[in-house]
Amino acid sequence: MMDRCVMIPFQEHHGTEVVRWALSAEEARRWGGPNTPWPTDPSVFPRWHADPDVQPYVLYDGDVSLGYGELWVDGDEQEVELARIIIKPTHRGQGVGRQFVSLLLERAMRTGYPWALIRVVPENGIAIACYRSAGFFPVPEFEQAQYNRGQPVEYLWLQRELMPL
Repeated sequence: MMDRCVMIPFQEHHGTEVVRWALSAEEARRWGGPNTPWPTDPSVFPRWHADPDVQPYVLYDGDVSLGYGELWVDGDEQEVELARIIIKPTHRGQGVGRQFVSLLLERAMRTGYPWALIRVVPENGIAIACYRSAGFFPVPEFEQAQYNRGQPVEYLWLQRELMPL
């Protein structure tokens, strides 16, 4: 099935479907952050996408949307963060998340920046396993503390070197 997956830029009409993929208040917070309401309304997307450094994408297999995620490209820090990744519930546990992360990393490599980061709540073991299988590893403890300074929750921060294409 997933051999045909492609990643396309998010468009406004995607929002109505994507917000239904968070199946609980806890899942909505893990996806969008601690202030994300549940049920989530598509009006979150214009706010999320207002920053010009945010590049939102939707993963498709044929005409079926399977995932949503963002790249946050930080020119000052010369790094890219993968963010707000969510997979359609009917397609979880099938390798879709791993494939989506790979496609996001391919796009991130185009920046020429050396590192990709991702933050995840420590209780989200499934996401952590997905990111670890994509080559991410925890940042050193002193950097964890530095990155978490000012954050609304204590995240586990993971990093991965970006190899040039």
